[in-house]
Amino acid sequence: MKNILRPVIVMFVALTIVTGLVYPAIVTAVGQAAFHREANGSLIERDGKVVGSELIGQQFDAPRYFWGRLSATTPNPYNAGGSSGSNLGPTNGALADEVKGRIAALGASGASGASGAVPVDLVTSSGSGLDPEISPAAAAYQVERVARERGMAAAQVEALVAGATMGRQFGVFGEPRVNVLKLNLALDAAGAAK
Repeated sequence: MKNILRPVIVMFVALTIVTGLVYPAIVTAVGQAAFHREANGSLIERDGKVVGSELIGQQFDAPRYFWGRLSATTPNPYNAGGSSGSNLGPTNGALADEVKGRIAALGASGASGASGAVPVDLVTSSGSGLDPEISPAAAAYQVERVARERGMAAAQVEALVAGATMGRQFGVFGEPRVNVLKLNLALDAAGAAK
């Protein structure tokens, strides 16, 4: 029995050291050296204060800001500790009610895109409930409202949207997108510069 137990204990201790201490230490060191900003959450700072992350959406309700995707996280919206989708299917009445409510809120805010069609990412939640980005169409849909609320020319707000629009990753992957937090910070900076 002793001949069997000793190798098992040695292997357990060795694997615990390698996978529990050595590997995490190496990965942490490489991450901090090569990807310091990303390894620390891609945080965005203004005036020495952290205002958010590029990777996690935030709730913006004021009409003077661009609004992001709905968040299905609980108990609070954009709760990074509770990342989840709504799991509501297209035939679910609760999803239809949620979409109708968001369309009504957009209509009441005076937001209307050039085509009048509401972009789907403004009325549905994402798979993670934490998306920090919206489509350029969703940003364009809100330009009129944001410009009116801020007393800015629509062309000036459109230029900020164009400046905040990121293309496909490596020119191939994904879709063009706009980071809502970065766009709203650019709006605040443009307003302060007036």
